[in-house]
Amino acid sequence: MRMPIPPAVAMSLAVASLVASPVPARAQEALDSFSQITTPLKGSKLTSFNPIVTGEATPANLRDVTCEALLTKDGSPMQHGLTWRVFSPIPGADGKLPLLASSEGGSAAFQLVPGEYFVNVAFGRAGATKKLVVPDTGDVDKQVMVLDAGGIMLNAVSGSDVRIPPKELSFSIFAADVREDGERNLVVDDVKPNSVVRLNAGTYHVVSDYGTVNAVIRADIQVEAGKLTRATIQHRAAKLTLKLVSEPGGEAIADTAWSILTSSGDTVSESVGAFPTLVLAEGSYIAVARNKNKIYQRDFTVKAGVNTDVEVLLDENANGEKAGAEDVVD
Repeated sequence: MRMPIPPAVAMSLAVASLVASPVPARAQEALDSFSQITTPLKGSKLTSFNPIVTGEATPANLRDVTCEALLTKDGSPMQHGLTWRVFSPIPGADGKLPLLASSEGGSAAFQLVPGEYFVNVAFGRAGATKKLVVPDTGDVDKQVMVLDAGGIMLNAVSGSDVRIPPKELSFSIFAADVREDGERNLVVDDVKPNSVVRLNAGTYHVVSDYGTVNAVIRADIQVEAGKLTRATIQHRAAKLTLKLVSEPGGEAIADTAWSILTSSGDTVSESVGAFPTLVLAEGSYIAVARNKNKIYQRDFTVKAGVNTDVEVLLDENANGEKAGAEDVVD
């Protein structure tokens, strides 16, 4: 069960505009040339070819077609990281456009029978498609595709600056527009921290999960063509370890079942173990421990960025006194 969390994000002001965060942004590195942060340099390679559009291919009627892609209108031709595909405009029996040829690397060169085609170039999740007409005679113009693409690199902290282990973070990127059913189209999920995601320029809705309970932050991030946006999202959450003990600082008691409730009584997490660890969003909670048919509980408060232990004592009166004396677990 997830709790609604106010959006908060810190990101590079020089690169991205923040659409949905009331929390002040924290400046980071200004920008990077996105064309330099791509896949390793790899030469163009023709991986398949099947000319079936207008007729049988012979050396006499094949025409040379050169294709190149730019990140921005005024940019230089890209030398690597591209995937080119040439499709027939006539759907096949399955309703899809048949793939006729493909190439990977930078600029591409195809030999095509005169006729009509669709040419697609992809750069990560960014892409562009145009119609191509190959004439019977005369020159064939170079096909220049403008991707209008950039990218984002995501990370997150807990509180103001507490580092979060990468394995405990995940990001999902959605389209900014909301559909009639209230949902957004998923662009890419399970994005790892500090990985470059290449996208068409525009605004995207990013969801960051810290742990698996209720630490979720949402933010709208602007991707600018030809630039890499580095965004650090600020989670209002902390990591806690639960312990049922006979005395403060004592050894955790095994075979304990745990339930974490909100102050209003909603269950947000259930687990079994001597000292389970979980991440909770900032707020007030009740820890309920069950051991040998007995139930013990304690109120506690989570403060963003303060990772700590939550001890529940076998002496129920002591739990009440401890909860009353502590506003924040630390």
